[in-house]
Amino acid sequence: MSSNATHYVAPVKAEQVVVDAVRLDEKKSNLWLDAWRDLRRRPLFWISVVMCAIIVVVALWPSLFTSVPPQGSGACFLSKSNAGPEPGHPLGFTRLGCDVWSRLVHGTSVSMAVGLMATAIGTLIGVIMGALAAFYGGFLDSLLSRVGDIFFTIPYIVAAIVVMTVVPRDLRNELVLAFAIGGFSWASTARIMRAEVLRVKQLDFVMASVSLGLSRFKTLVVHVLPNALAPVIVVATIGLGSAIVAEATLSFLGVGLGGVSWGADISQAQTSIRTSPMALFWPSLALTVTVLAFVTLGELLRDALDPKSRAQR
Repeated sequence: MSSNATHYVAPVKAEQVVVDAVRLDEKKSNLWLDAWRDLRRRPLFWISVVMCAIIVVVALWPSLFTSVPPQGSGACFLSKSNAGPEPGHPLGFTRLGCDVWSRLVHGTSVSMAVGLMATAIGTLIGVIMGALAAFYGGFLDSLLSRVGDIFFTIPYIVAAIVVMTVVPRDLRNELVLAFAIGGFSWASTARIMRAEVLRVKQLDFVMASVSLGLSRFKTLVVHVLPNALAPVIVVATIGLGSAIVAEATLSFLGVGLGGVSWGADISQAQTSIRTSPMALFWPSLALTVTVLAFVTLGELLRDALDPKSRAQR
């Protein structure tokens, strides 16, 4: 073979290839931003937000909506028992002669106060129990899980009835009622929190945090909990509606706070449902709308925070 043989090389057009280039013009994306972009396009989300906002405003500033006191000798007149609407009293009167509209407005404050405190108490206990059980595991996981199973088998409304029956009537207030409800309703939150912490603690950034020398407790608080709270927030939003229902149920049964309460008004109005059904209708409607608003908001949050659910729509 001749050493002077020529070799033909096909011409190659040089191109600059950028590997793993970062596109700076793309929108930022994370769980909460994706959920917000999904929620803001849904009319039902804005409807539920507006309803919840109105309910919160009524609960915080009832004097903006009525100047009539909800109860007392100067506010209730037996001569107007179950009377219909009249100027200054758009919804009529209860069986005891109290203004229905005023009791609805002031009853919102009681229901929201008890509901928010009971939800906060139940969520706090559930987060602590579920997070500690899942993150540390071992004997602590077994112990806390068994305690949670015990509370899970106890109907929290029945437990709250027993607690409020034992508590003297002069010691009953919103905080006591909230503890009676929230102190027995945390088990489901603990289960959800435990499952989420078990998932998050296997991720790389948690292992890196421990490898860098950060204590396990600080890793749990700083890195694990913020990334595991999304489903708990959804459960708390839905649970707020359940807590409001529980408060109304206890007042309906006569073991709640008494006084100004939607449940107490429903209980009083049931005896005269045939002659004056509207006295029962208005507190029932207020309770239904309030619970529906918060439950709907919680369901929408759950769908928005679930990538699989967003992909199916």
